[in-house]
Amino acid sequence: MAKTAVEMESQIRDISLAPQGKRKLEWVKAHMPLLNNMEERFREEQPFRGMRVAICLHLEAKTGYLAQVIQAGGAEVAVCGSNPLSTQDDVVAALVDSGITAYAWHNTTEEEYKMLIDKTLDFNPHAIIDDGADLVSILHSQRPQQARDVIGGCEETTTGIHRLKALAAEGSLRFPMMAVNDAYCKYLFDNRYGTGQSVWDGINRTTNLVVAGKTVVVVGYGWCGKGVAMRAKGQGAKVIVTEIDPIKAIEAYMDGFQVMAMQEAAAQGDVFVTVTGNKDVIADRHFDAMKDGAVMCNAGHFDIEISKPDLEERAASVREVRTNIDEYSMEDGRRLYLLAGGRLVNLAAGDGHPAEVMDLTFALQAMSLQYVVENAKKLKPEVHPVPEHLDRYAANLRLQTMGIEIDTLTREQEEYLKSWML
Repeated sequence: MAKTAVEMESQIRDISLAPQGKRKLEWVKAHMPLLNNMEERFREEQPFRGMRVAICLHLEAKTGYLAQVIQAGGAEVAVCGSNPLSTQDDVVAALVDSGITAYAWHNTTEEEYKMLIDKTLDFNPHAIIDDGADLVSILHSQRPQQARDVIGGCEETTTGIHRLKALAAEGSLRFPMMAVNDAYCKYLFDNRYGTGQSVWDGINRTTNLVVAGKTVVVVGYGWCGKGVAMRAKGQGAKVIVTEIDPIKAIEAYMDGFQVMAMQEAAAQGDVFVTVTGNKDVIADRHFDAMKDGAVMCNAGHFDIEISKPDLEERAASVREVRTNIDEYSMEDGRRLYLLAGGRLVNLAAGDGHPAEVMDLTFALQAMSLQYVVENAKKLKPEVHPVPEHLDRYAANLRLQTMGIEIDTLTREQEEYLKSWML
């Protein structure tokens, strides 16, 4: 059977994996009613007709379905992975089989990863959905002429928003980007409940060890850290939180967790989870203080939170003792374990956030992309918040799919709340 143009253009591992990937897509579609709604509406309205949209996300079934929803809106779509280890080859094959161009495979080298992002940018997109701002940063640093042809886009993560705001602060951002990560319906549910569950799915699946009774150190108490700590507590762990923000530290303390500096926590932890977006939050002297058998993993975007160079420098030997677990044997005989190479443990060693949680986030992504496309001429080249009406629309739609009704204000109540006279 002759290959399609999309198959010939795509660079993936194995198109024969498509049937397996289609089954994964069918499963998540059955549990993502908001995206079902978006797909139906987009198919009718065709908001992206004639456009090319590049998507850089963790390529598993839920993100695959988002790509298909954007495609249903009339766009030509190209996808690449936002992490070398989170791409699922069967899902990518299914996307290519459905007419989406893909440049991705699991376990790429750093050179391959960059090459595949470049290939995606060669697609010459009019709009972008990004994760960690990889597409946007390469456009601005290496392809500034091409950046002028982009209408705008959306960003999924805290790390990406930081990078975009840095670009905007120096006056270098060339097109509007929607800060989907900062929408209420994203961080309250995706970051907290999605990360909380999926991180422990990845840890439990990978280690097959009990959590109850262990001391878990959560490094960073943002919304993702809150979710990780909450789920650790729910499994019976004793939880320590480390922070640099005094307000978040007080919040963690009042939520019932111990709070201390990382150096002190390093000697007490059995399991360490980094969720900061910053580099070297576990490094040199922390490794020296850790007990034998300590397990470390990361839930931030890049593999820089746990300093692998420092860990390797201290290790007498390194070996893989189980899939996604590397054992670092120290000179003094202690063994420290690193999961998923220090990359996102919930995606590199698991399937990522639950489908129902990502349904809300990806509905926001789809609506935000439509918003930026329709309003691009009015939007400055800045990082823009998701409009409140889209946030509330997504929330109300989610309630409807769950069969939940809530109250509405009467006209008198609305007038009362608007008045200064009580």
